[in-house]
Amino acid sequence: MTDLPGPIERELESHGAFTRTGGDYDLTTTVFETTVTADDAEGKRDGRFSVTVVLPSLDAAVADEIVAGVVEDGWFETLERRLQDVFGVAQTSTHAEPAVERDDDEVRVRLEYTAWDAAEGVEDAKALIEFVEGTYAQGIIPGYEYRGPAATLLENAQNRGRQATDDDDGGMPM
Repeated sequence: MTDLPGPIERELESHGAFTRTGGDYDLTTTVFETTVTADDAEGKRDGRFSVTVVLPSLDAAVADEIVAGVVEDGWFETLERRLQDVFGVAQTSTHAEPAVERDDDEVRVRLEYTAWDAAEGVEDAKALIEFVEGTYAQGIIPGYEYRGPAATLLENAQNRGRQATDDDDGGMPM
């Protein structure tokens, strides 16, 4: 979709976390490939949004090792179940069920919803993508060495943990 409704395009352009990629927008605050598009909605609503997040499958994220099929299947089923709650972080109440599909190397999460207000719809896109990222991070299984976006998520978490420890004065919490 290259022609976004004017109000939505303006909100995405002015939002510091999104960047234009062709006719779509990408959230720059996540390690994953994302696409945000929109078109006109019926009535007084500002638009129908479509958000796609591309995640590596567990086997694709693990470095130098093959993940057993039963582990990969269990990991995917858990991810799929957890993502059923994704719209709990959004303002919209008009949405389709999340579509979570996988192939050998990637998982595609598609989220579609209608927003009454363009600004609210854009904030929902950001919140939904961040929920997907956080849900993926929760599913990282200890004991494997990771690569790509999964490794970046782990490294970011470790760095934040070190920073929090460095900032701690050792006293009792307030």
